[in-house]
Amino acid sequence: MSGFIAGGNTTTAHPISNADFWPKLDGQQLRAAMRIDSSVTDDRLEAATVNAMIEANRELSAYRAARKAEGYHSLTAVPAEQISDESELLHLYRRIVYCRALAELIERYRSYDTTNSGEQKVTEEQTSPDQLRRDARFALRNILGVSQNTVELL
Repeated sequence: MSGFIAGGNTTTAHPISNADFWPKLDGQQLRAAMRIDSSVTDDRLEAATVNAMIEANRELSAYRAARKAEGYHSLTAVPAEQISDESELLHLYRRIVYCRALAELIERYRSYDTTNSGEQKVTEEQTSPDQLRRDARFALRNILGVSQNTVELL
């Protein structure tokens, strides 16, 4: 028996507000992009997303301050290549938040469902929390314009 009960309508828009510079996100777009099923409630999805936003916003605080000093008062106003009629910076920001939110949800899935089916579901996931955090880190470094490689001499 699983510890999850699918519930609620997961097709209506679920906007999640953000700090002034950063875009608000839609929980249902996150759900669709990251293939999160209805066993994760909107409340749990929002909590993970808000935590991911807080982390991303803190790590990008110097970037935000520099762009505001240049006269750009939102991420959408910062000049960038347009992909699918949207700033690449928005795509990268969403990737940071989506990957971090899903990483948290996958980790929580293990703690809420410890049956064999729960462990099997987790091991069947094609992406691990570590891979998702790596993808988020790469997107964050792309926004900052920093190399994705870290080399350390021993």
